[in-house]
Amino acid sequence: MSEDLPDHDADGPDADEIARASADAMWAGDKASAGLGMQLLDVGPGYATMAMTITEAMTNGHGLAHGGFIFLLADSAFAFACNSRGEKTVAQHCQVSFLKPGRLGERLVATAHEVFQEGRSGIYDINVSVGEETIAEFRGHSRTVGGRWV
Repeated sequence: MSEDLPDHDADGPDADEIARASADAMWAGDKASAGLGMQLLDVGPGYATMAMTITEAMTNGHGLAHGGFIFLLADSAFAFACNSRGEKTVAQHCQVSFLKPGRLGERLVATAHEVFQEGRSGIYDINVSVGEETIAEFRGHSRTVGGRWV
């Protein structure tokens, strides 16, 4: 992520700055995503994009990307998107549909965007792709748990 933050407006930090600061705070403690080589490519209010390359340790008995790693990438993008407004938020329910296999060496990109957010609840859709081809669709339901990142 770029180190340049948007300027403050007269009322305090803007939504992009809050999203960035929240992501930085989360990333500092996210050993799972970092340990798997994930990269946070973009984050803003209600969205996030992450990438991960499938390694040999991430393949299953069929020689394909294990579905759990595809789910994990989508879940991480979901986490950064639903925490982007500064409130500490966790997954309440998630589901994934695997459409095509991921393969060794492929770079998977998960793009999360907010569908609904009101009160303590939110819904996010996450597309996992290899290039232009969608390999999985993930939907996450979030719940704020109290506290703020920034």
